[in-house]
Amino acid sequence: MNREDDQRDPRNLGTAAADRFADWQYPVIEDGKPTKYNWVVQHKDNLRLGYKTDIGAFTYINAKYGVTIEDHVQIGSHCAVYSVSTIDNKTGPVVLKRNCRIGTHSTIMPGVTVGENAVVGGHSFVNRNVGEGAVVVGVPAKGRW
Repeated sequence: MNREDDQRDPRNLGTAAADRFADWQYPVIEDGKPTKYNWVVQHKDNLRLGYKTDIGAFTYINAKYGVTIEDHVQIGSHCAVYSVSTIDNKTGPVVLKRNCRIGTHSTIMPGVTVGENAVVGGHSFVNRNVGEGAVVVGVPAKGRW
């Protein structure tokens, strides 16, 4: 399946979402500076950004040890994605798998993978892996893993 087929596949995106991303282009990312959508990346060379991603304003991504955001991922505003934590010195790549959703004001900690089609509810703190199709919420995030 190529990208054109993918964007028309109703299992992947609703009609409104497909229309919303019809003219999507990769954003210009400068290290430590807000994009035109007002989200910021540090260590941009270690960020892998997928196709037709949606990252909300005021989101911070620290990609020092690698952050991968796969195709069709949505991240709400005011989120934080950390591949390094200065509080407990944990490090590790973060992977947000295809079509997952991260609710507004959520935090993803180092070494975490959020599975394909998973949903993280708003204001959640994710410090362990989230399985494919899981729905989690809370501090720390819990739910149907």
